Amino acid sequence: MQKSDSTIINRRDFFTTASGFFVGSALFHLSSCLSFSLPTSQKVDEDFSVDESDWIEKSTLAKDLSNYFGQGYSCAESLLMVSLRYLGKPEELVWAAAGFGGGLYHKDLCGFLTGGTIAIGLASGMVKKSRREAKEYCGDLVKQYWKWWTVRSSLHCREIRTEGTSSSVCRNLGLLSAAKIEDLIKPIKN
Repeated sequence: MQKSDSTIINRRDFFTTASGFFVGSALFHLSSCLSFSLPTSQKVDEDFSVDESDWIEKSTLAKDLSNYFGQGYSCAESLLMVSLRYLGKPEELVWAAAGFGGGLYHKDLCGFLTGGTIAIGLASGMVKKSRREAKEYCGDLVKQYWKWWTVRSSLHCREIRTEGTSSSVCRNLGLLSAAKIEDLIKPIKN
């Protein structure tokens, strides 16, 4: 009888590896589905409409954003920082967004999208509800932000600021994102 070359893996390692494989496969499938159903080359205007200008002017987060965006903070960090200040959270939490800059350092998901989502998550933790209810509330806010975002812009940095496009496109998207995040988290703060 011949001895087989097999690898023995314990149950915990098996389930960790298997679940990671299935989650990764599901996320890969989801991302490939989304990339076909969402706008991929939508342009962000370099100028604001009158309504957008008024909205930004009234936003505490949008006014504060210029203190961080382009001042050594990435898109994700700058939006999270103004959200932390608005919510009265420790500013050191900005490091939670450090890996999201530059579209996850691959010109992928925009930092204003990911930083805003982190801000929504932190704000949702302040809701005076059960954990389950707070997570549902968070999910609703993220869905609202996502829907708002996909009407205005592509998800990906490389499609938002294409070659030859002014950096004002990113700045403007950041100001609009800050105003939207403030609208979403304002009821939690108050």
